[in-house]
Amino acid sequence: MHPYISLPRTAFWRTGVAEAGLYGLSGLWKSPWTLPRDAQFATYGSCFAQHISRALKERNIGWVNGEPAPGDTPKDLAKSFNYGVFSARTANIYTAAQLRLLLQMAVGDVPVREPELWQDQAGGFRDSLRPMIEPTPFRTEEAAIVSRAAMVRGLRKSVQNSDVFVFTLGLTEGWENTKGQPYAACPGTIGGTFDPEQHVFVNYRAAAIREALDDALVLLKRLNPDIHLLLTVSPVPLTATASGQHVLVATTRSKSVLRGVAGEIAEDFAEVDYFPSYEIIAGAPTRSSFFAPNMRSVELAGVKLVMRHFFGGLNLTGPSRHDTEIAAAKKADAALEQSMAEETIVCEEAILESYNEA
Repeated sequence: MHPYISLPRTAFWRTGVAEAGLYGLSGLWKSPWTLPRDAQFATYGSCFAQHISRALKERNIGWVNGEPAPGDTPKDLAKSFNYGVFSARTANIYTAAQLRLLLQMAVGDVPVREPELWQDQAGGFRDSLRPMIEPTPFRTEEAAIVSRAAMVRGLRKSVQNSDVFVFTLGLTEGWENTKGQPYAACPGTIGGTFDPEQHVFVNYRAAAIREALDDALVLLKRLNPDIHLLLTVSPVPLTATASGQHVLVATTRSKSVLRGVAGEIAEDFAEVDYFPSYEIIAGAPTRSSFFAPNMRSVELAGVKLVMRHFFGGLNLTGPSRHDTEIAAAKKADAALEQSMAEETIVCEEAILESYNEA
């Protein structure tokens, strides 16, 4: 007798993968948490995380929108300003270091004004944390800070009002200034001006990513002691690498490190789990069939399969706990929307006023 005799079919490659086939895979993920029937989810992370946001909304499962578009803003205009993409207008969060910084602002440990703004030659300003958050640069430094403050409030609200914080890890590569502030992109590529004396390339190692995620978990629980953290890894390869390696090797390194760290922290904390979106898209059974011709973008069929496993593994059988809170919030939101709808938004600049709490 030995332990392998009693293992299920899913523990063996032949029966669990090869014979099962891509669409016969089962038991890839089962949530360890019994969540309330009206569970609320906040979604953040890299580009692939947007699919989770969209899927939750399509299924009428509670998706927390901590920073909704003001009033009767036309849908296309709201989308161009990145409303409704994530649970607040953080834009894509590619690294664990970025997530930690945003949460440090949400709890008040880092002043909202502290992270850099980038001024362009025309005098406009871009947020180094979200350089493409709006179609054009902010006209003034104060407008950029006001917008960032609104995002931080939205992030804080989404954490406080959610049961599950879903975060998709995207990259190990990033850029920082000499003080250690992470950027969303390399200065000079989207905004700002690259200065080799001030801007540092970082390829975060496993220990640094684990430290950032541990810190992020502590910060999340300061805002919401009952929150759960669900980690995923984006299957989307790197567009480019500054590591000096071939981009294929750099991508494998990046995804392997992220997957390893996510698995370890999920093993160490009952309130943390890992969902295998990376394996479903990039694993051997797919034979890369879910990637578009550019070998990066994920096709709709792949997204659908990921979501089938995701919703199939959720356990939403716990008693409702948000009904009263949601009803009250919807009533308040409706009143706010009614009052804002009375003012016609005549230009994109008018959206900025909605951030002003003064």
